Amino acid sequence: MTERTPLLHYRLSASVNESELRSPPAGQVPERRPGSPRQRSSQQRQPKKLSTFFGVVIPTLLSMFSVVVFLRIGFVVGQSGLYQAIAMFLVAYFIICMTVLSVCAISTNGALDAGGAYYMISRALGPEFGGSIGLMFFLANVCGSALYVLGLVEAIVGTFGVPEDGTVATSPYQVLPSGYWWSLLYATAIALLCLLVCMVGAHIYAKATFIIFLVVMFVLGTIFISFFAVWPRTVTLPSSATHNPSVNGTGPVVPTTANFTGFKLDTLLGNLWADYTVDYTTGTMMTFATVFAVMFNGCTGIMAGSNMSGDLKNPSYSIPRGTITAVIFTFIIYNLLSVLVACSCDRVLLQKDYSFLRDINIWHPFVTIGVYSSTLSAAMSNLIGASRILYALARDDLFGKALSPAKKTSQSGNPWVSVIISWFLVQLVLFSGKLNTIASIVTIFFLLVYAAVDLACLALEWASAPNFRPTFRYFTWHTCALGIVGCAVMMFLINAIYASASIAFMLLLLLLIHYLSPTSSWGYISQALIFHQVRKYLLMLDVRKDHVKFWRPQVLLMVSNPRSSVGLITFINDIKKSGLYVLGHVQLGDLNTLPSDPLQSQYDSWLSLVDHLNIKAFVNLTLADSVRHGVQHLLFISGLGGMRPNTLVLGFYDDCLPKDKLVDPSLSTSQSPDPTGPSQELEQQPPLFHFASLRSASDRHDFGESGDGKVLGPQEYVAIIADAMKMLKNVVLARYFNNFDRIQVLSPPSSSPGKGAVYVDVWPVNLLRPDSCSYVDTCSLFLLQLACILNMVRAWRKATLRLFLCVEEGRSVRGSEEKLGQLLKELRIKAQVYPVPWDQQVALHWQRQGKWGKKPPSQSPDTIKEETNPRPEEEEEDEDDYVNSFPSNTMRLSDDYLSAVNKLILDQARPPPAVRFLYLPRPPADTRRYAAYLHQLELLTQDLGPTLLIHGVTPVITTDL
Repeated sequence: MTERTPLLHYRLSASVNESELRSPPAGQVPERRPGSPRQRSSQQRQPKKLSTFFGVVIPTLLSMFSVVVFLRIGFVVGQSGLYQAIAMFLVAYFIICMTVLSVCAISTNGALDAGGAYYMISRALGPEFGGSIGLMFFLANVCGSALYVLGLVEAIVGTFGVPEDGTVATSPYQVLPSGYWWSLLYATAIALLCLLVCMVGAHIYAKATFIIFLVVMFVLGTIFISFFAVWPRTVTLPSSATHNPSVNGTGPVVPTTANFTGFKLDTLLGNLWADYTVDYTTGTMMTFATVFAVMFNGCTGIMAGSNMSGDLKNPSYSIPRGTITAVIFTFIIYNLLSVLVACSCDRVLLQKDYSFLRDINIWHPFVTIGVYSSTLSAAMSNLIGASRILYALARDDLFGKALSPAKKTSQSGNPWVSVIISWFLVQLVLFSGKLNTIASIVTIFFLLVYAAVDLACLALEWASAPNFRPTFRYFTWHTCALGIVGCAVMMFLINAIYASASIAFMLLLLLLIHYLSPTSSWGYISQALIFHQVRKYLLMLDVRKDHVKFWRPQVLLMVSNPRSSVGLITFINDIKKSGLYVLGHVQLGDLNTLPSDPLQSQYDSWLSLVDHLNIKAFVNLTLADSVRHGVQHLLFISGLGGMRPNTLVLGFYDDCLPKDKLVDPSLSTSQSPDPTGPSQELEQQPPLFHFASLRSASDRHDFGESGDGKVLGPQEYVAIIADAMKMLKNVVLARYFNNFDRIQVLSPPSSSPGKGAVYVDVWPVNLLRPDSCSYVDTCSLFLLQLACILNMVRAWRKATLRLFLCVEEGRSVRGSEEKLGQLLKELRIKAQVYPVPWDQQVALHWQRQGKWGKKPPSQSPDTIKEETNPRPEEEEEDEDDYVNSFPSNTMRLSDDYLSAVNKLILDQARPPPAVRFLYLPRPPADTRRYAAYLHQLELLTQDLGPTLLIHGVTPVITTDL
């Protein structure tokens, strides 16, 4: 007793207007244009469009009037009583009415195609949910077809079958052998008949639909008349219901007859309350849950009308009105029958003879005809419905090649392979043998499908997408939520084990489809929901409530060409600490001279890069007349609300030759292909990365390149650093990350000097200011914070932080070390402190200073001019004027001093660290000294390996709780 879906419900052809509005699913051949020969032939095969009555009301009524109305009404009332029976119908119809509202809403929000609930769910919730629920819907229809076949066999055996216990037949028509294997044979024959009809095509059943409807309505009419026209009589109970299993006949006496009393108050009073007994067909004790499971199947079929949307004249008009009309009509009929049965039939008759309506009818064969016609049509309907769902699943390629044979169709468009597969599965289900045995499973499957439809409607409503505007407006998110809760509660009430297994099976299918199916073009409701929630929380993220305790790095990494920046991109991903990470790129150009925005076509490549490197980053591209202006644009506009970059990361300006790491995505990032042959490599690479080939060393360090070959110069490079500091952004310069391989660095060989240990070196002192030994300024603390953040990342937790304390002769080494250790303890930073004497390096500095006037160490460094080597012609001016007009932020330093400091750093690296953190001083105030500033940084970091020069401008560390 399942969802009955008439044959035409799953027509795969659609009107020309509807096919023009829909894009083909993933893997489907593009839609045929109107006017093509195949399209014209498809139009010629299409039947005449159906009205509301013929297209929605009749299929839905036939789906809801089935074995329940003929064989199980007495069962429900006899076991649960009239009060609980009406309560069951109220609960069941409340659940399906909530789902009907969701079905009407989705079906009036656009054109529907083959697949019914599968199509609605997949196009609303995406392929993962749609595919998993679609397969469950297919299995529900398969089980439903088997269920109707078993119901028909039960009716045939009850009428024409010889009693199993060997007693004398009470009717001359009881000539058919009975038993499990005989019933299986009859069921197989009926299933073969359904197969033959479905193999010929859906049009046979479609033409008979109206005739079957008239027959069922006529039989129902005779049933209602019989309650008033037939006189009270005694009915002989079936032999299977009167068999006494007790030993030696000492058990309770089982009556062999029961009474149809007509309308009597005593009969009504005896049928008001529940009296659960053993079901004589299965031998199991009945409960509220098991009776509800059997009864609920008569309430299914509500999606029959929506499945026929392609064959309706006006789907948005017909589906809501037709479905609601059918639901109200069936609800009235079921309740009227329950009241009439409770008033006229005693309890024994209801509990021991499920086909009693035949015995009290004015002519017995009427009910038999009704049962046969409704169940046979329902079995064929579910079989052909299952085949159409399977065909839709195969056509969407959600399960890859596993379902590819199901795509095959006959010349008339009938998916005959899907029909055969569905029939084979129906045959397997028939081995269960008993109607009530699989009723719980089928009911749970359909409840799960209904819950998914409610979830789809709820998601569309919550997403608040402008394009979700169904013409049916009599629903809210409350009705959807009530439908979901109702379905879930009833699933576990019917059978908790089956419900849990069904949900687990659905989740397993969901994960399988998520990882194996191709990307679809249907749209993902999850993206709309995420957008809705992110916007809401971004508005709640108030920058005025920022606190240093909750500071985290939010990084803007400027990338010229990702081909040579893979190592740096992956490393910066480790130090973002769940913060914002943006990959920025500047392309030089003027939009006024271009026909269109050249950046739009590049986003796919950048997003593919993010996926390939498995990093959590956004991409922001800009078009500007210079790299400096482009970086300013990105610093100003990147991010949203309280999520804006606070740290700018740049590659270092040097002469390192870039190496291509993206020639073949199948290669590891540690493999560096030969950059001398980019043309052949570009031809071999997949269309995943459409980045330009690497430039020569002379064209280095631009973050964008125009057609005339303009690149970034040293003056503009330092100006970008100064601009970022003016905008209160922290600045990080990364050097020697061209060959950085995260996996190789974090897994050093045990034969290395450190025996496999990983070290991160931190030099928190400003090495360009030897007169300053402060370790507690903002920049030094920012340096410590980034090193600590790196050490907190799971992959870097085994790394050891080494903090180098530069000390001079005459100062208390032990005191300075203890002071720094206490600071680290207060900051909860675990690091090893190494005092480093640097008297010789400082001596070199002051010896050089003496040649420029022997300025005392006590003099303010802001009045000391830094060295230029060589000195540009335009800078040859009076030194006193320069000192007074352009106070510098760095000392006058010699190359000897910088080389000595560089050697000092290298000497302390035993074993060598994975990465170094150095103090980055502010650029000089005089823009003419930018070249000298960059020269000093280059000498300081020469041959140090992966190094970060870091300058912090905002407090990021606190000792408060």
